[in-house]
Amino acid sequence: MLTNHTDIKAWLDRMDIKNYTINESGTVTVDGDVDISHKGLTEIPVQFRITYGNFSCSHNRLKSLEGSPREVGGNFSCSNNGLESLDGSPQEVGGNFSCSHNNLTSLDGSPREVDGKFHCSYNRLTSLEGSPREVDGNYYCNNNSLESLNGSPREVNGSFYCGWNRFRTIPKCDTVINGELFWKYYNGN
Repeated sequence: MLTNHTDIKAWLDRMDIKNYTINESGTVTVDGDVDISHKGLTEIPVQFRITYGNFSCSHNRLKSLEGSPREVGGNFSCSNNGLESLDGSPQEVGGNFSCSHNNLTSLDGSPREVDGKFHCSYNRLTSLEGSPREVDGNYYCNNNSLESLNGSPREVNGSFYCGWNRFRTIPKCDTVINGELFWKYYNGN
């Protein structure tokens, strides 16, 4: 992790990040978007604190989200990396959160609330434990290894996509989807 302000500035400039402030602590606040996707990164070498726009670190080779901002005003995407953990991910996301196409076996570390859609499809999840409690948009957990929906959000204000998993029976959970219990919603009753 870079701590020298000169080194931090050089990296931010090399990544073409604009409108940033390097705080006294060495953390970085960005008044806009951060797009460090498709850069071949194996780590995020600076510690972002807040990004008021979108933050994307997708399509890299990250093994950790250390360095990610604690708060993102817009969308956050860490898809297509090979991540095995969400430790270090933002805890506040004002838009969509996508961690699809990784090697996640757990959602521990994910934000507690997401103001947009939540994508955790195409991982190796066997449980939804650690999932956000509330998702304001759609929730995508399809194409995993789920046998149940234990740990799913309490409330989803969009659609709930859970197909292409290992369910042996119709899954039952207490998630409220658009004001209806999942069980009723899923069965059409």
